[in-house]
Amino acid sequence: MPYYDCPQCDDGTRYYDNKEEFYAHLNHYDHWLECETCTRQFSGRHSLRQHMNSMNHWMPKYGCETCDKKFQTSSAAEKHMRDRGHYENYCRQCDRHFNNANNLRMHLNSKIHRGQDIKCPFCRTGFVTASGASHHLETGSCRNAPSLNRESIHNIIRGADQNGMITNKQIEWNSESNSQYTVTSQAWNGDSWECYLCHKGFGSSRGLSQHLNSPIHQQKVYHCPNSRRCPKEFVSLAALFNHLESESCQFMRFEKVQQVHGQVAESLIRGGRLLAFH
Repeated sequence: MPYYDCPQCDDGTRYYDNKEEFYAHLNHYDHWLECETCTRQFSGRHSLRQHMNSMNHWMPKYGCETCDKKFQTSSAAEKHMRDRGHYENYCRQCDRHFNNANNLRMHLNSKIHRGQDIKCPFCRTGFVTASGASHHLETGSCRNAPSLNRESIHNIIRGADQNGMITNKQIEWNSESNSQYTVTSQAWNGDSWECYLCHKGFGSSRGLSQHLNSPIHQQKVYHCPNSRRCPKEFVSLAALFNHLESESCQFMRFEKVQQVHGQVAESLIRGGRLLAFH
């Protein structure tokens, strides 16, 4: 014996063996299923699908990321955006799209688009970013400026930064350039080589040694110039530049950061006050 099951009742138990009673229920509770495009109504999902398939009455659900067009399938929307370059995060020059704005920004600020125009002021080695050039100098990697490192650069910058625009005020500065951590067997905890400061584990003693002798546990001697809105502090000039390049606090654009690096480089060579962090 046929029965009629209401397509809208959540409990799934509202069914009838009498068509008239079933239609009365649909009318009373307004449980008819309506076509997405026209005004026709149906008592069951199967008949509704049949109608929308035959009449192509499915409402477009997949929109383009940049224009108002909508499509009935995700593949159709994808084809439209690919053909028109309508991805929201899209590089036209490379014909590539990205999952989010940050990934696109990283791509646009990469070597592919920026080249290596940021030069070390001493050896003229090219870098993609100001943070890369700063890291080169702070790690003592420049063959023409072997005396420069994180500490000596900080001393120069602190002397030039009379108003504390990017350097933290300190009662005393503890020299760190000659500090060298040595990893002993006591750092092995049975599973990994453990940093006694942050308890992070490493797979080798060399990895732990590199971690300990990196700036990660050293003093945070720089702060974001947008200090009223951004409280972040940094252990190195490279880290500060990397923060500004990310535009996370929206203090300045990526291009401006690279310009600022030129004036900082000038301070390292000739001395003078920092004027560019505005």
